[in-house]
Amino acid sequence: MKGAGRVGTIAPRRASCESVTGDMTEGKTMDAPANGGRAHGGLNAIFSPRSIALVGASDDPARIGGRPLAYLRRSGFDGPIYPVNPKRVTVQSVPAFASVAALPAAPDLALLAVPAAATLEAVEACAAAGVKGAIVFAAGFAEMGEAGVAEQRRIADAARAGGMRLLGPNCLGAADAATGYYGTFSIMLDEAFLTPGPVAIVSQSGAYGSHVAQLARTRGLGIRHWITTGNEGDVDLAEALLWTVERDDVRVVIAYAEGIRRRETFFAALARARERGVAIVMMKVGRSDVGARAVGSHTAALAGSDAVFDAVCRQYGVHRARSTAEQIDVAYACARGHYPSGNMLGIFTMSGGLGIQMADDADAAALDVAPMPDEAQAELKALLPYASPVNPVDATAQAMTDLPLMSRYIGTMIERGGYDMFAAILGTAPALPSYAERLAEALDAAAANSGVLRAVTMNAPAAAVRAYEERGFLVFDDSVALTGALSALVRFRESFARPKMAAVPLPAPFRATGPLSEHGAKAVLGAAGIAFPNERLARNPEEAAAAARAIGFPVVVKICSPDIAHKTEVGGVMVGVADAAAVTAATETLLARAAAAAPAARIEGVLVAPMIAGGVETIAGIHIDATLGPVVMFGLGGIFVEVLKDVTFRAVPFDVGEAHRMIAETNAAALLRGVRGAEPADVAALADTLAALSRFAAANADRLAGVDINPLKVMPQGQGAQPLDALVLMREGGG
Repeated sequence: MKGAGRVGTIAPRRASCESVTGDMTEGKTMDAPANGGRAHGGLNAIFSPRSIALVGASDDPARIGGRPLAYLRRSGFDGPIYPVNPKRVTVQSVPAFASVAALPAAPDLALLAVPAAATLEAVEACAAAGVKGAIVFAAGFAEMGEAGVAEQRRIADAARAGGMRLLGPNCLGAADAATGYYGTFSIMLDEAFLTPGPVAIVSQSGAYGSHVAQLARTRGLGIRHWITTGNEGDVDLAEALLWTVERDDVRVVIAYAEGIRRRETFFAALARARERGVAIVMMKVGRSDVGARAVGSHTAALAGSDAVFDAVCRQYGVHRARSTAEQIDVAYACARGHYPSGNMLGIFTMSGGLGIQMADDADAAALDVAPMPDEAQAELKALLPYASPVNPVDATAQAMTDLPLMSRYIGTMIERGGYDMFAAILGTAPALPSYAERLAEALDAAAANSGVLRAVTMNAPAAAVRAYEERGFLVFDDSVALTGALSALVRFRESFARPKMAAVPLPAPFRATGPLSEHGAKAVLGAAGIAFPNERLARNPEEAAAAARAIGFPVVVKICSPDIAHKTEVGGVMVGVADAAAVTAATETLLARAAAAAPAARIEGVLVAPMIAGGVETIAGIHIDATLGPVVMFGLGGIFVEVLKDVTFRAVPFDVGEAHRMIAETNAAALLRGVRGAEPADVAALADTLAALSRFAAANADRLAGVDINPLKVMPQGQGAQPLDALVLMREGGG
């Protein structure tokens, strides 16, 4: 036992009446804490407190009200611990207090191990006593329906009124392994406490947070902060992330999300992590329609659009794991804080088949398995004539018989190959007691001072694995897991190297009210910096003909009405109109069609626009995501856009550099570069358009329901991007 925490020395006072005590049924639990909102000190009190009260403290260390006290005493937490239980003089040999009001001093944190029905009273008592933060373990709130939502709101309001931050309800709590703080009743601590290290875990689900913590420590990862947020009546995942990535002792955060409640704080946390070089490895559930429905019933959290969340992760350099195993693998690789300078991988093997397998896996992970230079291959051939020195470098089993020779061989490979990363396929060789240490020494000697990131795949007992890790090697038992983790390291390095985005000046919000016609939509978008072709609004056939003569033939003539969003549905577009007479006739026809198809529609006239041929047809727009707010969409346009769904998204606003990265994610990028002899397109102009659209979205976020620019033609280099049609939809009451 590391030692017991300090306890108050004032004698406990018996209560004259019974107060809230006892345990609630454990039920569904989630994970809690975070940092960043109304009171920074309140978040510190929850995540790294100096003094703790346990309300509903139990003498039984196996009960929910007893576990936190038992953990705090065994872990060596050195701050005051105040059990609150009006029925006992002592709890687990610690002097107890009859109520929060009877405490000798206001603690930083109160752990509330009371039933849901008694939680409001306990929160009010803590707030009145000046407690900075509280963790609510009890379930039975928002996850139970409207009545639970209302009760959860009441306890959050009571905490807010007293200036107290609240974690939960329905959460497992938080921990800081370095200080011995364990504000939780999680059974994962029964056998051993967390070992402090560079990893933090922030999870909305308590069960997942405990599970991934157990897997992480089995993998040998040290965990400094462990936070679960549960129902998020106050502190949420975004705040917890922001607080965590600000810690100097955190290099990687393992995060689990079911929904995001405070998107601005979430974006701020992701941006701050990138600035500080902290890797976030995220598991976000709700990927499928079935999963999204389950999320809604699980924690009353909105899952949002999965495609949007995916794109936002790419935007901020977050690695989104597809499985818990992948999440652990990537966090393990990031925990060293060693990121390769490039994506070139040198593979050393004594089995040709395994080497080819890893090369295939590396290629799938976008790693460059470049061949050794010819001169270096000749040097390696001279050392081992029967080897294959290309890359993968197959030394054959001959290398195993002469370990000093193998060291020279690998050293030459690393020195002459110019690789950023080195991976050795060792199989079961490290499991041989008579061979393991000498093999580790030989590998270490070959690459110890190279600066190259070193990894091995092997199958061996835990002690052998730890021996390689202590020498600086990343150890995996599978080449897919290894190459996937190395690829993640490369992407993190690229993300960390990006300069911080400068403040983006936003245009003034537009003032138009009510539905907008195409002409009105283009006017407000044009004022925000999006350049449209030279086109004119004509109120009658004569004005249309004059407009066409000024623009030049042939032209496009389109009906213009704020009440007709989809013009093709009423036959409201005519293309390739070749002369003034044809324009006059086309205008008369379009006006007649609109009157017949939509007699109540307000008709502004017709738009006369130039015919623009050529270019690559793309689509852009603004989507209002239910969780992450306004995002810009971009992708390949044309008639198959709904089928191909070659689109990506970005949270707004963003700069031109991010617009280029956005474009590069799509299949449209290949067409824009030019294929089969076609000229490269004006990608720079396209990026300018997307960045301007993002500024417009940010400036008018509270008014927009959506924007479509389709088609957006990207012309040959130097000829710009031409938005041919635009639709701006406003929220109900937003105009």
